[in-house]
Amino acid sequence: MRTNRSIRSIRSIRSIRSLRTPGGLSLRLDVRAVAVVALLLLAALTASVVLIGTGDFPIPAADVLKTLLGDGNAGQEFIVNELRLPRVLVGLLVGASLGLGGALFQAISRNPLGSPDVLGLGQGATAGALVMIVLFSGSATQVTLGALAGGLATGFAIYLLAWKRGVHGYRLVLVGIGVSAIVTAVNGYLLTVSDIIDAARAVVWMTGSLDGRDWEQVWPLLGLCAVLVPLVLANARGLRMMEMGDDVSYALGVRVERVRLLLMIAAVLLTATATAAAGPVSFVALTAPQLARRLTRSPGPNLLPSLCMGAALLVTADWVSQRTFGAGQLPVGVVTGVLGGVYLLWLLVTERKAGRI
Repeated sequence: MRTNRSIRSIRSIRSIRSLRTPGGLSLRLDVRAVAVVALLLLAALTASVVLIGTGDFPIPAADVLKTLLGDGNAGQEFIVNELRLPRVLVGLLVGASLGLGGALFQAISRNPLGSPDVLGLGQGATAGALVMIVLFSGSATQVTLGALAGGLATGFAIYLLAWKRGVHGYRLVLVGIGVSAIVTAVNGYLLTVSDIIDAARAVVWMTGSLDGRDWEQVWPLLGLCAVLVPLVLANARGLRMMEMGDDVSYALGVRVERVRLLLMIAAVLLTATATAAAGPVSFVALTAPQLARRLTRSPGPNLLPSLCMGAALLVTADWVSQRTFGAGQLPVGVVTGVLGGVYLLWLLVTERKAGRI
């Protein structure tokens, strides 16, 4: 196993290039990671164009591009710009938010299972949504706000319970699993006391879906990503140093607890907002960082590749859902759950064959 790690480290070092500007500034560039990000962006955009053209009224990809550039007819402009484009943008933003949030949690906890799915943030957001649906028969906006509040409250509770002279990965995962079990029990109770109409509405929301999403969901997600993504990337160096341990990070000048708290708040906000917009879409936050790391073959959190992988995964899953079962027939959360489960089984088999488990 040490030999394999050494080989991967050597390959990663070989793919890194140093660029120098005339002013004397130097920049380290991982060529493979840049290529992976470019390919993932291309895949996400291609899947988005194809997805926009998919539906009861199919539109060729060329016509979709012309319509997006303002050269379509009135019917195509209404279908593309008003009906399908907002749904696709929500899918891209939700996938990107979950991919980045999952990468942050896995890096902070130093555990590949330290994702929002396992730590209970999705269940917390679900609890907030169920409270609004079951107890108050809330509107769609109220359900969204309830989910956001539930996710933020759960993240805050996990951080406080895991705190003991700092937050460490092992304790964070254990506390998250415990909180997840408690919140899941609360969700089950809320479903049992609800009437049949509210229960059906709640189950549909809990599956995770992009149906009916419009520009009202796009703008909050876009604004949050515009603020948090640059903030997270600006602290990527500190996060990478923290993977060597707190003592080493302190010695290198990283303010560990400040960076950890800041990035945890960002991860909770990204995950809670994505869940509020589309429901608890499973396995994207867990799978996207792992797939991105395998493609880049690079150590560290791989934040930008994880973001792009999450976006590509979600829009591709939505296209598979619509292409196979038709629009509105199968929520995208079901597809991501199946794909994520298959990936985990494959990972388990390969790790066992390699003798790592």
